[in-house]
Amino acid sequence: MKKRIVLSPYLMWSVFFIISPLSLIFLFAFTNVDGNFTVSNLKNVFIYSDVFLASVWLGIISTAICLFAGYPLAYCVSRTKPRIQKILITLIAMPMWMNLLLKTYAWVTILEDNGLINKLISFFGIERLTMMNTPGAVIFGMVYSFVTYMILPIYSVLIKTDKNIIEAAQDLGANQREIFFKITLPLSVPGIISGISMVFIPSVSTFVFSRMLGGGTNLLIADIIDMQFLGSAYNPRLGSAISLVLMALVFIFMGIINSFDENKAEKTMIAL
Repeated sequence: MKKRIVLSPYLMWSVFFIISPLSLIFLFAFTNVDGNFTVSNLKNVFIYSDVFLASVWLGIISTAICLFAGYPLAYCVSRTKPRIQKILITLIAMPMWMNLLLKTYAWVTILEDNGLINKLISFFGIERLTMMNTPGAVIFGMVYSFVTYMILPIYSVLIKTDKNIIEAAQDLGANQREIFFKITLPLSVPGIISGISMVFIPSVSTFVFSRMLGGGTNLLIADIIDMQFLGSAYNPRLGSAISLVLMALVFIFMGIINSFDENKAEKTMIAL
């Protein structure tokens, strides 16, 4: 009885804010304007297959950049003194405290044709660069906003690494390179997997960067969904179908990532 009382607020929250919206998405995706069952909405989703591919591709690129930039930083922070770690982690997490829209507006003023970067390079006689309204600007916005989500889970795993294992490897004659690739890196796989999931999923489903940094010429799938619900191409049933397909892709991605995490963990334990 007590468990039911404790769980009831969470169940009500889940019903109103998770189950109900998802049920509406399913209902709209599989019905027409007359309320009859149809799969035509799902068929029309394939019209935007190129946008799906572009969204996934930009998400993969931004995730890869966040991984290769975030892992070394997380590793270096985890090897500093505890007091310095707190300061560095605070500085790394500080951009997360700012509103996403404000951060994006700030980068618009920096990357635009008359922005800070172009003024700086033109001062040295270098030809100005076209950075706004390009896929590169969209990727840059994703990396800047989501790299923290890659750093923090990797850092949290690295600081929990048992130092006795590393000391034992050193006693057995392993050098720093061998220790990193055979012990540190395999043991940090759960953090890497969490970071990839936390970066890739919002990268695929975001629309702020494509609209503000991409100039609306580099549409992502979230832009298409937004147009179906709030834009001139108002068609909430098609928007629901696109959302449903996007959710399915996210679940497939998470399943693949989680299975890799489990297999890697088993191999690591066997090796140790």
